[in-house]
Amino acid sequence: MAQNLIFTNNVAEAIERLEAASSHNMTLWIADVNTARLILPEPPHLIIIPDGDSSKTLETVTRVWDEMERLGATRHSLVVNLGGGMVTDLGGFAAATFKRGVRFINVPTTVLGAVDAAVGGKTGINYNGLKNEIGAFAPASDVIISTRFFDTLPIDEMKSGFAEVLKHAMLSDRDEFLRLLEHDFNRPIDHENMLERLRRSVQVKVDIVARDPKEQGERKKLNLGHTVGHALESLAAKRRAPIAHGYAVAWGLVTEAVLSHIKLKFSTEDVHLLGNFVRDNYHGFPFTCDDYDELLELMRHDKKSHDGEISCSLLTSIGECLIDQSVTADDVTAALDILRDLLGI
Repeated sequence: MAQNLIFTNNVAEAIERLEAASSHNMTLWIADVNTARLILPEPPHLIIIPDGDSSKTLETVTRVWDEMERLGATRHSLVVNLGGGMVTDLGGFAAATFKRGVRFINVPTTVLGAVDAAVGGKTGINYNGLKNEIGAFAPASDVIISTRFFDTLPIDEMKSGFAEVLKHAMLSDRDEFLRLLEHDFNRPIDHENMLERLRRSVQVKVDIVARDPKEQGERKKLNLGHTVGHALESLAAKRRAPIAHGYAVAWGLVTEAVLSHIKLKFSTEDVHLLGNFVRDNYHGFPFTCDDYDELLELMRHDKKSHDGEISCSLLTSIGECLIDQSVTADDVTAALDILRDLLGI
């Protein structure tokens, strides 16, 4: 089912229109402790969950199901998920599985949520220390994308989401890639420009997902940067020093750009342009060669890998991506060495 994407900074009006156009017996809101404050006046059916990716667990989704049951939700109810990627991932999974499926709307409040988690139909939770290990393909009926929430975002949150915007440009358009590398996070947000950047970025994902909704082929391109990124994220979680998903993706993009150069002769110039931007805007993750074996093992457990081999989506050039590219442990350790050199860690 195609998602209805609404780009607007009048979020309340968009939700009212969607509610009026649907036949539902009640609307339930799912928000975390921070985004719940944005809903004024407070709706009668509000489920508040803890914030942070560490809350994206079976325990939390069970609490949501319990609340949906207590409030009298049925298959004819409507769920509105307001928050970042954790909320739309978990809230979407709760809605998709409650009574075998309840319609839901995503209203992402972060850049990362807007261009990644809220769009495309992936829902899920973390399990046994692994990212998104349990989930379902279940698209929100509607996604309302706005920049109105971004003014209050910490700069680290802006940077985290921007990594996914950068990834989409790397998959589609070198001019957009170069335009994004000029972004200055210290300047006030230009809402009109940012909404256009989001529109372009989301369209890349929407087009790919429409051609491959259940990740049987082309959709794997969207995993660019994520084989390495998820491994770094999981390592940080095991250390009890979690890192933002987008930061891990940014480091993963650089590493997999290096792998693309090693395997597919991807441009050295573009590796350095990307590496310089990531070095200047994303602090380096403190890991050493002593962590390589654990990172390699995490990559072998990644959903994209199989039969003990490590598999990545890699670039021949900006806009040209090949899926299911096997890389050796030696390839990865060489790329991690170069990543640490490029970022000065």
